[in-house]
Amino acid sequence: MPKLFKSLFGRVVIALVIGVALGVWFPHLGEALRPLGDGFLKLIKMVIGPIVFCVVVGGMASAGDLKKVGRVGVKAVVYFEIITTFALVIGAALAYLIQPGAGMNIDIRSLDASSMATYTEHAKSLKDTAGFLLKIIPDTVVDAFAKGDILQILVFSVLFGCALSLIGEKGRPVARFIDDLGQVFFRVMGFIIKLAPLGVLGAVAFTTAKYGVTSLKQLGLLVLVFYASCVVFVVVVLGSVLRLAGFNIFKFIKYFREELSIVLGTASSDAVLPQVMRKLEWMGVKDSTVGLVIPTGYSFNLDGFSIYLTLAVLFIAQATNTPLSMHDLILVVLVSLLTSKGAHGIPGSAIVILAATLAAIPAIPVIGLVLILPVDWFVGIARALTNLLGNCVATIVVAAWENDVDKARAHRVLDGALPFEPGLVLTENGTVASVGAAPATH
Repeated sequence: MPKLFKSLFGRVVIALVIGVALGVWFPHLGEALRPLGDGFLKLIKMVIGPIVFCVVVGGMASAGDLKKVGRVGVKAVVYFEIITTFALVIGAALAYLIQPGAGMNIDIRSLDASSMATYTEHAKSLKDTAGFLLKIIPDTVVDAFAKGDILQILVFSVLFGCALSLIGEKGRPVARFIDDLGQVFFRVMGFIIKLAPLGVLGAVAFTTAKYGVTSLKQLGLLVLVFYASCVVFVVVVLGSVLRLAGFNIFKFIKYFREELSIVLGTASSDAVLPQVMRKLEWMGVKDSTVGLVIPTGYSFNLDGFSIYLTLAVLFIAQATNTPLSMHDLILVVLVSLLTSKGAHGIPGSAIVILAATLAAIPAIPVIGLVLILPVDWFVGIARALTNLLGNCVATIVVAAWENDVDKARAHRVLDGALPFEPGLVLTENGTVASVGAAPATH
């Protein structure tokens, strides 16, 4: 038991069990604990805007001069959009087929909308697709951050990142400052994440007390459907594109098993970023391609997050008995293509980005988001795992597209003939050297 308390996952599990017990046996107390969940949500909203800005700008700046990396960058973006669309459609299709939220019969009038007031106001102002497109353009930069409008912040971040990349060396100090600032906000988010057990306790206690244990069955089904969606996406979609590039998805997963195990325990892929890049280079992928695709993909190619977006949106619609037309379903996918670019796999950001997505779809009640909070930390594990695999596969596919990968070496590495050694890197002439002994340029 003491070991379980040391991990965030373990504490969240314990909090969830306690929350269920309080909701069942002490319903009045369970409903009174709701501010814990709402307060946790507000804390995340407080910092997610600056984090999105720092991550997106930092990712674009790290790609280098956009003119020099144009061809690889365009191919990467094209690949990201195609695969993201597949992810969004898979999430929507399984949600529509299995309907995990059907039968919950949640009355949105019983939900407290105070914590979501900003997003509710945005939703009321969006009547059609044209209105949405105009709404994502902020009146001023400061206004976008003041209102916490993720879409508007994302638009400015992309423009700022492009400009920073194009001015070259003069922009390096600014890029370094933004990267350092991002690290500060990451640390702040780390403080907030430690409060996740309290947030889950309050949310699940309220949900159980208000709607009964049966509501948790539906949430459990949502988690199962999401995990199934991720498995289908990895095996079918990523497996197919990797096969077209000449590689096997199961050998690929085995090669990155250590990194995946770390992500499994932390629900975040940030900690393994340097190691993943080195292992891709060890496979024979040029470091210039790795250095462009991986950091950019961390902001713009979030496959697991994309699956969750459409799945969660349709779950909320089903739980609140909100009918959706084909136009609404198409709008969900189109909006998600934009909003999915504003999250970086940071635990907690999914809640806010999901709220931004709901705010842009008038047909679905934004306040239904509170139904998702109790299980967000569990689906976050599969999200991070799928995001990591998706970016690793993207790097291989783009490298193969550009002939920037030594396929013979890659097969030997995946077959275990050339096991990865942490202290070594692949040099330009194909030999190995100690880390720091010589630059591994190609």
